[in-house]
Amino acid sequence: MVNRFLILILVFTLASCAGTKKKTNVNENDIESDFKDGLSLQLNGDSDSGQAGGLKTIYFDYNSAQITRDSKFELDNNVVILNMNPSIAIQVEGHTDERGGAQFNLSLGEKRAKSVRDYLSAKGIASSRLTIISLGKERPVSYGHDDSSWSKNRRANFVITTK
Repeated sequence: MVNRFLILILVFTLASCAGTKKKTNVNENDIESDFKDGLSLQLNGDSDSGQAGGLKTIYFDYNSAQITRDSKFELDNNVVILNMNPSIAIQVEGHTDERGGAQFNLSLGEKRAKSVRDYLSAKGIASSRLTIISLGKERPVSYGHDDSSWSKNRRANFVITTK
């Protein structure tokens, strides 16, 4: 009896692990269904607070403005949402963690915002719909002084400026 129970647990565990494969491409139908389920694009809504519909904040490695593979996936999802909503414009905000001087962090935040803007433009989003700003280390989302907090603050988020 115990052996059967253990076998069932093993089968269910393996079955659930099989479904955790990371998506590698964007499915427009999945994103469209998100909007039908109540996600909305709010004027001045931002991706950090989840008020920008399905637009997602992306994250950067330490001292880098290079878009990571995981971030490209999120940005590709954001492109689909922007294409589905051609009247909205966004501001890309570049952020850094608390380490480094104010001028260094403002510069790095600007590089991050520019790399995101350039990526979105290369994917067909009109540059007239995209503005950038660097906030450096001035608006953290996590206030700890450790790697976990710092990694959450190294980001580019999206604010809807025109709806």
